[in-house]
Amino acid sequence: MGILEKIGAKILYFFQIVGEMLRLLFQTVYFFREAPRNLQSILTQMSIMGYETLPIASVMGFFVGMVLALQTGSELQKYGTQDIIGAIVGLSMVRELGPVMTSFLVAGRVGSAMAAEIGVMKVYEEIDALKTLDIHPVRYLAMPRLIACLICVPALTLYANCVGMAGGALISHLHPKIFISYATYYDSLKTALKFREIGSGLIKSFAFGGIISLVSCYVGFMTSGGARGIGRSTTRAVVLSFILILIADYFLTRLLL
Repeated sequence: MGILEKIGAKILYFFQIVGEMLRLLFQTVYFFREAPRNLQSILTQMSIMGYETLPIASVMGFFVGMVLALQTGSELQKYGTQDIIGAIVGLSMVRELGPVMTSFLVAGRVGSAMAAEIGVMKVYEEIDALKTLDIHPVRYLAMPRLIACLICVPALTLYANCVGMAGGALISHLHPKIFISYATYYDSLKTALKFREIGSGLIKSFAFGGIISLVSCYVGFMTSGGARGIGRSTTRAVVLSFILILIADYFLTRLLL
C-alpha cells in the first residue's frame, strides 16, 4: 500500500468515526423524550458525576485559585498593581481554568468509568441481552449519561469557580508580599465579572460535558477484545476527551470573544 493510500485510509477511518459519533449523538438526543421514564437512572448518574466529584473539585478549584493568585500577585506586586488580583483570578477561572480543568477532572474520573462500564457490558454480551429484551442500549445507557453530564459539568464548573475565587482571596490576604484586603479583592472581582463572562464559561462547560459523555459512550460501545480491550477503551476515552475538549475550547473561545 502506497503512502497516498495509507493517508486516504486514515482520512476515511476518521470520517467513519465522526459519522458514527454523530449517529450516536442524534440517537441519544432522540431518546431525550424518554427521560421522564428513566429519571432514576439520570439521578443515579448525576450523583456519580456531581455529588461524588465535589470533594475532588473542591481541592482542585481551591488550589488552582491559590496558585493563580500567588503567581500573578507576585508579579503585580512589583508594579504596585496587586489590587487587580481579584479581577485576574476571577476572569481566568470563569473563562478558561474553571471549565477546562473541571472537564478534565470529570473526563478522567467519570468518563473513564463510563467507557469501562459500557465496555464490560459489550464484551460480555450484556448489550446483546438488552436488545433481546427489546431495550434500546442507547436509551438505557447513553441517554441518562448525556443528560447527567450536560447538567453536572456546568454545575461543577460554577462550584469550582467559586471555590477557586475564594482560594485566591485567601492567599491574596494572607501572603505577606501580596497582602490586600478581602474588600479590595472582591471589589476588583465584582467590577471585572459580568454576566457575559460567566455565560461564556457555562457554554463551554455545557459543550465539554456533551463531549465527555458522547466520547465515553461511543468508545464503550466499540469495545472488543476482552479485559485488555476494556483497558484500552478506558485510556482511549480519556485521551480522546482531553483532545476534543482542547480543540472545542479554542473554537468556542474564538466564537465567544
